[in-house]
Amino acid sequence: MNAADLPVHEIPALSGNNAPIHQEDAFDDLPVVGTVPADFSGLYVRNGPNAYYPPEWRYHAYDGDGMLHAVRFDQGRVSYRNRWIQTEALQEEMAAGRTLWKGLKEPPRADRPDQPLKNNSNTDVKYHAGRLLTMWYRSGVPYAVDPYTLETLGPVDIDGPGTRISAHSRPDEHTGELMWFDYDTKPPYMRYGVVGPDRQLRHAIEVDLPAPGLPHDMAVTENYTILHDFPLRPDPDALAAGRYKVRFYADQPSRFGVIPRYGKADEIRWFEAKPAYMLHVVNAWEEGDEIVMVGTPYRLHKTADGQTDSRRLENTINQRQRDFLLYEWRFDLKTGLTKERVIDDVLNSEFPVINGAYQGRKNRWSYNIVFPPGGREEPRFPGLVKYDLETGGYIAYSAGPNFFYNEPGFAPRDNPRSEDDGYLVTLAWNPREQRSEIQLFDCYGAALAQGPVASLPLPRRVPNGFHATFVSQATLNRWK
Repeated sequence: MNAADLPVHEIPALSGNNAPIHQEDAFDDLPVVGTVPADFSGLYVRNGPNAYYPPEWRYHAYDGDGMLHAVRFDQGRVSYRNRWIQTEALQEEMAAGRTLWKGLKEPPRADRPDQPLKNNSNTDVKYHAGRLLTMWYRSGVPYAVDPYTLETLGPVDIDGPGTRISAHSRPDEHTGELMWFDYDTKPPYMRYGVVGPDRQLRHAIEVDLPAPGLPHDMAVTENYTILHDFPLRPDPDALAAGRYKVRFYADQPSRFGVIPRYGKADEIRWFEAKPAYMLHVVNAWEEGDEIVMVGTPYRLHKTADGQTDSRRLENTINQRQRDFLLYEWRFDLKTGLTKERVIDDVLNSEFPVINGAYQGRKNRWSYNIVFPPGGREEPRFPGLVKYDLETGGYIAYSAGPNFFYNEPGFAPRDNPRSEDDGYLVTLAWNPREQRSEIQLFDCYGAALAQGPVASLPLPRRVPNGFHATFVSQATLNRWK
């Protein structure tokens, strides 16, 4: 049965606060509950799916057209605006007055070998060299957006027209560089590169993998990049039939390629670890002879005979369920060995955010979204947690099980005293008042547990979304 044939309330990714909106608005002088601190300034931007046309297929959340929601802070003053990401695919459909692509659960478009899947650019948003870059889950051409007006400036030519990059390429706000990777179902299966602060490609290599994979993220340190090759791969039979299905090979190790930022392919050092799959990295840094990487891999379960339950993991991923650990890997550059440990296996949390000034540098704090235990249901994002990466301790907050907190951004205070001296900014759905809100949390010490220091009700609903970023005013000014 197609999505269009179902009642809206039966399509979770299109109902409730997941339902799309069609207004593009700008709001100033919002009402405030509490007090908006005046000791920070900058821009919080969140990306997410917002279907322009009703789907006529088995709808997946990543099928929705990208829309940005931006909140600007200026010494206590707050404004909001939202705009569509005007991808070439969306513009083509708008000109035709109908959908031209189907979604991820359907066969790709046969008459467009250059773009068989619709690149909605709806997944992540990062700031690089004076522009916002929007990126897509399945790897696509990134789009540049003006950070002040949210006007789409057009596709970004990274390494020739049509160059794709993953959803989680990583800018270094210290150097202005952008580290990116792309993956494919055809050999050599991966590419890696660096774009400079002048927006020009400075480095690109092919990375030869033994088989196609589904890497979602990467990690960077001051001098190295860590590329991922997990034993979660496209199912070969489904791939041959033009369908999307994942298969987890529990008898194969995870592999992590450590390469100097501007290294050649033959300089990659591959480190093996336990079989796993991970969406998002918390951070990575150099510590003596070791490269340390922290992330949130899926929790693996055992079958009755003690084997890894690969089918359960595959179903969890296919159904966008949430069941995660907080985990650390250490790659010894002298011995070539990997050490790994669980930091926390109590909370179910993901969508990690850190103080951006510490990306690639040793940090202590991570701010994650908390999910219900086990994650065996439609995604709910009812809480926030501040993790101590050294001890595994945490401070958590939730206003109730039906609140929905979008991925936050960390906003440093002016002249911060410490890594955690700043605020979490997030868009939240308040089920009690049936409204969307901008919420701010003090992150210093244990203050997060006290709840938001300010909430700003919005005059209309903001649908739930995916990833976000916060860009400090100092960074905006530096790279403008």
